[in-house]
Amino acid sequence: MAKELPTGWFRGQEEYGEFDGVPLEDRLPLVVGVRGPALPADPAAYEGRLPLEWELLNVPVGSIEDAFTAAIGPSRGEINWETPCWPDAPEAAFHGESKHAEVTLLFNTTTRDLDEPADDHTVLLHVRSALADGRQLREPYAHRLADQLGLTVIGPGQR
Repeated sequence: MAKELPTGWFRGQEEYGEFDGVPLEDRLPLVVGVRGPALPADPAAYEGRLPLEWELLNVPVGSIEDAFTAAIGPSRGEINWETPCWPDAPEAAFHGESKHAEVTLLFNTTTRDLDEPADDHTVLLHVRSALADGRQLREPYAHRLADQLGLTVIGPGQR
């Protein structure tokens, strides 16, 4: 992964409270975040730190997907785009917004927890929730977005 994705920051997992009271400069570099070339070569450094997260901010859509797909191979992973601005859809009574808007591309899994392997990829559209009388008012907008991409919504809205 580091060879395919040398830019951005790799960050390993930490246990809850593991670094309470520990100054940032005394924390493990792998937990704070390191660039690809600085990732440890010793496999023992990853013990208890997997899965790693890779973060690359403010890049245009279409600029990293091919490299990430090649790097991820058959492993599970995700690309998450935060705060896009959804366009207005007056016919769906939706006024475009970016609050809680996200698009997540899941590789070889169907869940954001990356815990269910799959042989394909899944796209999740995140639209801010709005309930009235027990009805999800934003769900038609998710269907409209999927329709525009030639896709279909494969499950009910989730919270």
